[in-house]
This record gives sequence, C-alpha cells and structure tokens, in this order.
Amino acid sequence: MRDMHVSREIIMEYRDYLYAEERSAGTVDKYMRDLSAFMRWLNGRTVTKELLIQWKEHLQAQHYAPSTINSMLAALNGLFRFLGWETFRIKFLKIQRRLFRDTKRELTRAEFHHLLAAAQAQGQERLALLMETICATGIRVSEVKYITVEAIQKGRTEIALKGKIRTILLPHKLTRKLLQYAEKNKTVSGEIFLTGNGKSLSRQQIWAEMKDLCKRAGVETSKVFPHNLRHLFATAFYQVCKDIVLLADVLGHSSIETTRIYLVTSGAEHARQLEKLGFVS
Repeated sequence: MRDMHVSREIIMEYRDYLYAEERSAGTVDKYMRDLSAFMRWLNGRTVTKELLIQWKEHLQAQHYAPSTINSMLAALNGLFRFLGWETFRIKFLKIQRRLFRDTKRELTRAEFHHLLAAAQAQGQERLALLMETICATGIRVSEVKYITVEAIQKGRTEIALKGKIRTILLPHKLTRKLLQYAEKNKTVSGEIFLTGNGKSLSRQQIWAEMKDLCKRAGVETSKVFPHNLRHLFATAFYQVCKDIVLLADVLGHSSIETTRIYLVTSGAEHARQLEKLGFVS
C-alpha cells in the first residue's frame, strides 16, 4: 500500500482509469473537481479516518445539499477503491427519498418556451435549437455530439455511453429544423452543434449561454441548466406513455430507481394531491 496521501499525480492516475472504464466525460470532470477540492482541504496531511469524518462535517458546515455531499463522498470512495484503501471508505449521509421537487429548481414547460423565445429574440439560433433538441429527445448534454447530419438523415442516432448503446429517435419536426440549420451553416457531415471554430460545444459553454438567457426570459437562474431540460423531457414523456421501464430505456438508465428521481412531482402538485384527500372540512 502506498503512503496514504492524495496527490495530483494520484488523481490523474484515477482520471485515466475512469476514462479506461468508459465513464462519461461529465462524470470524470465531476470526480476531478471533488477530489481536487478534497486535496486542497487536506493540504498535504496523511489520510486518516478522523480526517475523512472532518471532511464530511466540513461539507455539511458549508451548507451543501445532502445529495451533493454524497456525490462528493462517492468520488472519494471511488478513489479509495482504486487505490485499494477499502478500509477508508466513508459512509454516505442517510437521505429519505424525496417526495417532491424543490420548486426553485423545477423548470416548467412555460418557462422553457420563455427561454426559447429569449434565445430567438437575441438571434441565438444555435442555442434555441440545441435546447429544443435536448428537450425533444431527452439526451444528456454530453450526448449532443451524437446529433450529426448522418443521424438526422436517418431520423435516429445511436449513442454509445457507459458501455451501452441505445437508439434515440429524432422527431420529424426536429429533423427538419436541424437539416435547415445544417444547410444554413454549410455543415455536410458530422456534428451539427459546433463552435465558430468548428469544435464541439462544451457543457460549460452551453450552461453559460443558458444562464445568460435567464434575465431576459424572466426565469430564475436556479432552474436553468442543461440537465433540467432532460428532466422536463422525462416528466412530459411519462405523462404521455405512463411506462417507467420504457422511459428508463430512452434515458439510458441502468436502474429504474434512477428514473424515479426524474418523476418526483412538484411541491405544488404534491400539495394538490393532499388537498384531494378531503380530511379537512
């Protein structure tokens, strides 16, 4: 066993391992951020069980959401498993399953259309079409690169991620708009959504462009991030088909429990359900 220190070199070794395991770029980036934060906090000290408990307490003192803390602890546990430090794995916070979503983070269909209108008013055709594409297909922002001219012409795209391949159908109205966009930008093959320099759009760039729309669209910034478009797709899709297994397949989830998180009702809807019980005269 190595000396129990977390260094930049060890973190980079773990990053290479994660890529070799075909973990998504978004997951790897998240783990790298969390592990780097832990390394800075550790400040050269030897890893001990006591310090790990202090790290968890430190995160709680910073008022991170419990789910965020657990995701940061998961990054550490993954590193310890990679290093063979199994005895240093740290316990997650116990969280009761959430009954309803926080309305401060729930993007509604109306707010989505406000964002679209704002993007179009500002001449941000690429951003508007990108948001429509994510919301109409349920793809992850990291999967935007699979929206190619060839895929549009076939009306479907095959996404290879996390060791799985799934087929995503592209609605006819969407393919028509995407082909028009490709022709306008003289894109004859490959990815549709590119920067001015012809490179793939990054998650950070997409997020930043969406955030810039908030004030003009009159939508709270806490609701506007690419993954929330995927949540909006999930709830709309389920309302139509009422088939959680099919939805899990479309979203590319290995576990239906993950899909259930997407289908938690809003606080307002939960309140309406309580009112229907009729126990208060």
